[in-house]
Amino acid sequence: MGGELKISPMKIPTFFLLFATFVFNAVVATADDAEKGNKSAGPATSIDGFRFEFPCTGEMPENPKEGANCESALVTGDPNTTDNFESVKTFGGEKGKRYQVTLRFRGVVEPMMYKDGEMDGDYFYRGGEPNNATYNIYRIDVSSPESHYFLNRQDKVGHRIFTIDYTKTIEIDGGATIKLSGNGQNGKLISNFAKLVVPEIAPAPEPYHGQFVQMDVVKVVEVK
Repeated sequence: MGGELKISPMKIPTFFLLFATFVFNAVVATADDAEKGNKSAGPATSIDGFRFEFPCTGEMPENPKEGANCESALVTGDPNTTDNFESVKTFGGEKGKRYQVTLRFRGVVEPMMYKDGEMDGDYFYRGGEPNNATYNIYRIDVSSPESHYFLNRQDKVGHRIFTIDYTKTIEIDGGATIKLSGNGQNGKLISNFAKLVVPEIAPAPEPYHGQFVQMDVVKVVEVK
């Protein structure tokens, strides 16, 4: 015997509320996935999230001495020649096209001086060369247009560390080679004696035992 389907009036609002919530969550998830997909497919994917790291050997002391050095864990031989790292990436995009790439730099670093280039804000330095033989160098080299940049510029060096969080835009041609490197120069670095933490950047909420800069891609725009 067929019967008429009856839905309790008291249950209709709940039913539609659950259905609307499901649809909304699906739309948001799809939008998030699309955004992630667009970024992962972008020409700057190879450098997005790259970390320049100068780790200290051993474990971080419970109560580090202010201004304390530590031994660089990068050293594999002569500390004057092996306290360094290098990573080479290929920029995406189309050959023959140029892109403006906006990058965000966050980390814990020691100061370094540079010369014969151009200051751009408190920490970023365009072109030039190092102007000290003992402190850590953070460097980006772009093959086309040929250019290079430093990330921890200061007017003077010293046994201090500080956090950075800034954004800069550089130009990179499609298919260019990008070299990301660091040079500690002498096998030592100023330890993270103040246990500085950069919010939302690993190993936060714990301090990093050493120094680092994380580079994240904010935006890529083709130059018209």
